Amino acid sequence: MTRYQATGLAGLADRSRRPGSSPGRTPAALEQTVLAARAAHPAWGGRKLHHFLRQQGHAAVPAPSTITAILARHDQLSPDATTPARWQRFEHPAPNDLWQLDFQGHRALEDGQRVHPLPILDDHSRFLLALAACPDERQAGVQAVLTRCFQRYGLPRILLCDNGPPWGPSGRGGITALEAWLLRLGIAPWHGEFYHPQTQGKVERLHRTIAAEVFAHRAVPDLACCQTHFATFRQTYNHERPHEALAYAVPASRYAASPRPFPDPLPEITYGPDDAVRLVRGQGAISFHNRIVFISRGLIGLPVAVRPTTTDGVFQVVFCQRQVATIDLTTPAEV
Repeated sequence: MTRYQATGLAGLADRSRRPGSSPGRTPAALEQTVLAARAAHPAWGGRKLHHFLRQQGHAAVPAPSTITAILARHDQLSPDATTPARWQRFEHPAPNDLWQLDFQGHRALEDGQRVHPLPILDDHSRFLLALAACPDERQAGVQAVLTRCFQRYGLPRILLCDNGPPWGPSGRGGITALEAWLLRLGIAPWHGEFYHPQTQGKVERLHRTIAAEVFAHRAVPDLACCQTHFATFRQTYNHERPHEALAYAVPASRYAASPRPFPDPLPEITYGPDDAVRLVRGQGAISFHNRIVFISRGLIGLPVAVRPTTTDGVFQVVFCQRQVATIDLTTPAEV
């Protein structure tokens, strides 16, 4: 009645229910801190920014939901942003038990060339050991990147990659020259299942992060510039970016270099005194009991051991500690 008496019919109109003051609202200076962190890392959401700001030593850090609200208020969230699905995670128990690597897939550069990003990731810690801007996906380039990694961080126990070149064999099979090199170093090469990228889920997820945090927000003119961006990303990823799978710790906090150093030169290949040693010659074959037996093109020029099995006339062919072929003298020789 008082509003009507004071203003007439206008006093009966609906009024805003917004409070005259908002004592619980995030201070403007803190909002600017959040927005500055978001500007530096435009692919990070509320949870990552919350833990990042805490790691940076800020005294009053808003909750992840509050940071998300701040981003939304300033139109900093993409309209299709969704909560990621939660996967059951598996990891090896210690650093360097297993490394994952796989090419991300080529991307065009402004100079007309292509870059083939190659990340190498420690399975246990998610530590990004290398991120190379490769001009192609050939063995020589991959082996050079791995050599630098081994020299800096030592040798892993297992190296997991997919089945395509240069990791997996093609044609008549056998093992690749890259696998032979790894076996000489005492590293077990593993391959993911065909048509099952989840086997390398961590490195596949990393591919999406690289796409979002390196390529989505900047132009990349050439390979040299791309490698510079990769070095910056790798520093951030390992030492600053909170990782949800690590309870928002950073990968560097869980990684330690391998105690197995990279040998230079490569160790000699030795076999037992009872082994029949054969040199793999042109076309990837050996001679055994008057037969020419295909072993592997990746082993040309290297020795293998032929050992009898418990079955008469059947022999296993071993390179280092890996069985690479079987010889069955009870079947007719291939023509």
